[in-house]
Amino acid sequence: MTGVPKMIRSFVLLPLSMLAIALSAAAQTGAPTPRVPEASQQEEPVANPARPTVSTPATLTPVGYFQFETGYLAAWHSPEFSSQSSFNEVLKYSLTRRIELLVAAGPFAHSRVEGQPTSGTGDVALGVQGVISQGEGTRPTIALSYFRRVYGGDAPDLDIGSARNSGIVLVSADVKGFHYDTNYLFDEVIDNVNHRAQFGQTLSISHPLAKNFGISGEIWHFTQPFLRSSAVGNLWALNYNLRKNLVIDGGFNRGLTSTSTKWGVFVGFTYLLPHRLPPRSEGHGR
Repeated sequence: MTGVPKMIRSFVLLPLSMLAIALSAAAQTGAPTPRVPEASQQEEPVANPARPTVSTPATLTPVGYFQFETGYLAAWHSPEFSSQSSFNEVLKYSLTRRIELLVAAGPFAHSRVEGQPTSGTGDVALGVQGVISQGEGTRPTIALSYFRRVYGGDAPDLDIGSARNSGIVLVSADVKGFHYDTNYLFDEVIDNVNHRAQFGQTLSISHPLAKNFGISGEIWHFTQPFLRSSAVGNLWALNYNLRKNLVIDGGFNRGLTSTSTKWGVFVGFTYLLPHRLPPRSEGHGR
């Protein structure tokens, strides 16, 4: 990463250092976590990953715990570049069981455009997500979220572009051993002085496998108003629950239209800090 500003290097290296520490702690444990009384299990925080799918779950992260979602993406043959390698980061913090704050950023991207290499940064967006109907089992959880771009990066965009304002309807539920997340997106995209509406739909279905593994499949679609076309992709991913608060993932995405990014390969992790901030006061309930 020669020439990358120190602030960007720190932003990238901090989550990676956290993963290394978590992996070291897991290796030292050397055995599965022993069963503890049910009351204690309820207090143990559990990560709620949104990555690596395009869909975001309607359910929130545990209240009072910071969650980091860190990923690396290698993509080829998109409308704005021939290849790109990038890092992405999402930070989440739930204030209550119904309100969650989010920060999404792309701290670094290296792209090749018309044979010329270039390095830059992606956008930074602030968001809030609120649950309007708390579901359980087959009864879906329904939520709304809003994102506002607060910094526009100079890295070329992927096929779905970059929204200045984004509103999302999120629905999640479990049906016969499968979990699904579906999103309906309403974005404002800008090209110079031109403002256009963009619409997107996603559907992700996941299922647990043996020994802490899980698999996810997804189909997604976004309109491309400036190209007068649509981007459609099919994504597949595997995840491994290393610990309750640490999940590792990897997979690929295949674009299905002429204006979609043809291939994308990704790897990353979700890490939930195990300590509540601020700590719960002694002698007080929820």
